Amino acid sequence: MAHVPDYRLARERMVKTQLAPRGINDPRVLEVMGKVPRDRFIEEALSGEAYNDHPLPIGHKQTISQPYIVALMTEALELTGEEKVLEIGTGSGYQTAILADLSRKVFTVERVRDLMVQARNILADLGYNNVMFKAFDGTFGWQEYEPYDAIMVTAGAPKIPQPLLDQLADGGRLIIPVGDRFSQELIKVTKKKGDIIQKNFGGCRFVDLVGVHGWKD
Repeated sequence: MAHVPDYRLARERMVKTQLAPRGINDPRVLEVMGKVPRDRFIEEALSGEAYNDHPLPIGHKQTISQPYIVALMTEALELTGEEKVLEIGTGSGYQTAILADLSRKVFTVERVRDLMVQARNILADLGYNNVMFKAFDGTFGWQEYEPYDAIMVTAGAPKIPQPLLDQLADGGRLIIPVGDRFSQELIKVTKKKGDIIQKNFGGCRFVDLVGVHGWKD
């Protein structure tokens, strides 16, 4: 019988050395980061690097984000377990799994159909049943199920797409990397009685958010 590596210790070490010391302190976020198998969302040849402190390629010129960035963006959404969440950029499905564990329902949109199908299969295999998938231009959001209590964009945009702001519920939180194609700032938006309040979480680097309200391909 083939030996299946047990990454539990690697996950624990990731939480203790990469997340907690850098200010991630939401106990629910730390617990889920220590539970979701990041190794399942990357190709087998890279699985030994699954819990290292850097992004990894997943094909189609896309990446799975560094664990710290996943935790930081997730914590910024202040999820309690009751939220309806919109994720723009399914990618590998790893961030989707984290969101699904921490909210009521996740609606995730991915431009690259092959990635969406792969992520959907992995998440189904892991037993997630509170995620809906769509292959589409994510810069339009997913109007059918608006408004959303929280929106996460996992690709860098030249500006915040207006459809996403429109689909954010009052009191809702949105997190998105905004900047040029080489570096971005991680911006959190909170919508309060129609007003948009912004907070900057500092520099980051993401792949391009391609679409009508993002970068042209």
